[in-house]
Amino acid sequence: MSNLLSISDLSLDEIIELLDMADELKAKRASGMVVEMLKNKSLAMIFEKSSTRTRISFEVAMNELGGHPLYLNYRDLQLGRGETVGDTAQVMSRYVHGIMARVNSHSTLEELGEYANVPVINALSDLEHPCQLLADLMTIREYKGRLEGLKFAWIGDGNNVCNSAILAAVITGMQMSVACPEGYEPDKDIVEQAREMGGSVEIVSDPKDAAGNADILYTDVWISMGDEGEKEQRLHDLGPYQINDALLDVAKDDVMVLHCLPAHRGEEITNEVLTGPHSAILDEAENRLHAQKALLIKLMGST
Repeated sequence: MSNLLSISDLSLDEIIELLDMADELKAKRASGMVVEMLKNKSLAMIFEKSSTRTRISFEVAMNELGGHPLYLNYRDLQLGRGETVGDTAQVMSRYVHGIMARVNSHSTLEELGEYANVPVINALSDLEHPCQLLADLMTIREYKGRLEGLKFAWIGDGNNVCNSAILAAVITGMQMSVACPEGYEPDKDIVEQAREMGGSVEIVSDPKDAAGNADILYTDVWISMGDEGEKEQRLHDLGPYQINDALLDVAKDDVMVLHCLPAHRGEEITNEVLTGPHSAILDEAENRLHAQKALLIKLMGST
């Protein structure tokens, strides 16, 4: 693994290695132990899209590992004035030990990965969000003690996080069920890729079919960045796909609820479920820090 552009860039063994390392790093942080495994290393962090958890978790991760994060707003770079992604990647590779990018188009990440001579990390694109899924897998394993054999149900918009969830579920041996209205399905190529990998992936229209006997219920906002002009239509179409008590009733008694945040309470999830006993959402958010520390060490520790 030289880059992480898709969660499918990781094998099962690599995922387990990262999760084991993340667990260890989490425990060491809780005990106050300093782990400066990236001392004198620098990470360029390119942001074309705004962020809360991604920026904070990567900045804190690099600082606590002894390295230096460089926040770079896309509009402040020469990229915003027409410099090519390839030229930017080659120049940055002379300065830093890794590049993390949160971008509109997945093709931008692919071009960064092609031209950079240092590791490139997808911190969100229109196609995938692999760093989020590493944190999710870490959280699921904390709560369930395993990954293989679980039923993972996605409810709502089949977006970039859903795409990564499908691939992550297949790689780790989970059964994946996605409930979404027509026109909101996950990427067809991602679904085909997952099925070619031998995974169990079903796309259904009834959320209760997906949630039935589920170990994990996952949702995300219905109106993502860039979808604001479709707000009323999306609220109408996705209204029946809310995670609420009625949906919890058809899942397993010990079902865990995930949400990558930010949440629009009362839309894709009720406040009662978000803050209720089945919610693992705050642990999930925290685990972005630990999982990304492990990823940074894995990718940049030898650069």
